[in-house]
Amino acid sequence: MDGGAAGLLAEGLPALGALVALGLLLRAAWALGQAVWTHLLAARGRGAELASFGAWAVVTGATSGIGRAYAHELAKRGLNVVLISRSLQKLKQVAAEIEEQHGQSTRVIEADFTQGSEIYDSIQTALQGLEIGILVNNVGMTCAAEPVNFLDIPNIEKTLSDIVNCNMLSVAKMTRIVLPQMLSRKKGVVINLSSEAGRHPHPVATVYSATKRFVDFFSRGLEAEYHSQGILVQSVLPLFVSTNMTNNIISNRYIKTAEDFAREALNTVGISSRTSGCLSHSVQSFIHELLCPEWFRLSPLGLQCALALWRKLKTRMPSLKQE
Repeated sequence: MDGGAAGLLAEGLPALGALVALGLLLRAAWALGQAVWTHLLAARGRGAELASFGAWAVVTGATSGIGRAYAHELAKRGLNVVLISRSLQKLKQVAAEIEEQHGQSTRVIEADFTQGSEIYDSIQTALQGLEIGILVNNVGMTCAAEPVNFLDIPNIEKTLSDIVNCNMLSVAKMTRIVLPQMLSRKKGVVINLSSEAGRHPHPVATVYSATKRFVDFFSRGLEAEYHSQGILVQSVLPLFVSTNMTNNIISNRYIKTAEDFAREALNTVGISSRTSGCLSHSVQSFIHELLCPEWFRLSPLGLQCALALWRKLKTRMPSLKQE
């Protein structure tokens, strides 16, 4: 390269850098604007009229946390609810709450989603004849109460089978059961609970993160396949919500209660097919994406930062505080 060409290249580098920076800034502004606009529309009631999709909603993992909150919120919006979980006693309790508080009909199905394929024939039989407009694939589990390396997962052989069955197989199998009758009516909503952890690999939560990545990818592909046939598929990727899974972490402006989260997330159905669920989580996700790129998260320093954040969050978890 001669001196003239080198000089031109040197002169052009600042301009190129400015263009790249501008492009990144515009991309970030667009992403944030989309998130904010989604929740502004949701707050103004521009989301889908959920009761119009069918008389019944089906919610898995419906006896506590986000699943229970979704079940109550859907009943409040005029849907009858099928509750599916592994504790019959808790199922009956939540069903009684819904019938008393919201005046909607309920059905309960006892099923342990860690058990694999054998449970789904009985679930399909129990759902026959119902006009199911909404399916909420919420049931899920983690590998451990605290961050842990892969080989240090407690009871690893059983835990790996359980989490794959619960977090991944349940989503595909329940969708396979419910989707055909939605297609026959040309309308229906499938809501799949993924996680912010499903956006990128998360060391010390590697298996959980990977299973939630499946949920997000499955949802986005399904939405592309069936949207033109009247089916809405939504991937929901929350951050921290105060539930048993998060050791009942104390809620604040950043950490939502399950009830607040379910209400805000359901308002976005029909507006966004992929959402953090609420404005607070959408802004947090945007900031996290901007300040913590994937290369940093996977670096030794990123792992140290993640563990430091966990130690800080742990002080807000009553069930772990004394450990």
